[in-house]
Amino acid sequence: MSVVTTIENGQPDGGYLLKYGRLDIPFKIEFQPRSQLTIHVHPEMRLEVLAPEHRSREAVLNRVEAKSAWIAKQWRYFERYQPTQPAREYNSGETHRYLGRQYRLRVTKSSEHSAKLSGKFLHVGQSDTSDHDATKKLVIDWYRQHADATFARRLALCLPKCRSLKLKSPPKISIRQMTRRWGSCTKAGNITLNLDLIRVPIHCIDYVIIHELCHLKIHDHSPKFYRTLTRILPDWETRKERLESQDWS
Repeated sequence: MSVVTTIENGQPDGGYLLKYGRLDIPFKIEFQPRSQLTIHVHPEMRLEVLAPEHRSREAVLNRVEAKSAWIAKQWRYFERYQPTQPAREYNSGETHRYLGRQYRLRVTKSSEHSAKLSGKFLHVGQSDTSDHDATKKLVIDWYRQHADATFARRLALCLPKCRSLKLKSPPKISIRQMTRRWGSCTKAGNITLNLDLIRVPIHCIDYVIIHELCHLKIHDHSPKFYRTLTRILPDWETRKERLESQDWS
């Protein structure tokens, strides 16, 4: 079945819109002193088009249209990979996940502001139980404290599996709240992990860490990348599917 593909110009930012079936993918063309045209879909849902200065705009657009099926495939792949957390109100009785397990939030009046697990409950003590922003801060701080320790420990356990990558040194991990991806890395060898990973099962955390470790050597999602990932983590697709189907309730 054929898919209707069009490219519209005149976008507010001066860019273009690739329409492939029901997908609307915005992009700009960046002309540079380079010899080859490069089209890349980034994990944060961004289509990058880098073109040689001597290439005509029409030729570049024709190439983007010719690659539209591949672009759409990559776009849908990353779309599935996006974290999808429900809105939270931080009321007593609300459920939260920690390492894949469900806990019920219990907010109680206390002069000592704290958050801790007890049985099937995440207990939060604070002076004003109606202050949901304060409850949220205590919960997020608790998650961050546990994420710091857990991610460092999982990295240490994942690194021996990745000896074949021949990394020069163990990467530095930073943690932050991200809405568009589970992890990212830099060419300098640093890895950033989404704080919400602390909510998912350990084997999913390991998958994201190893995924990013592979990216330290192979910066795209080429067949070579997936061959490397499969060699190190043969069941990565099962882990990825589990991550994508995570029940956040």
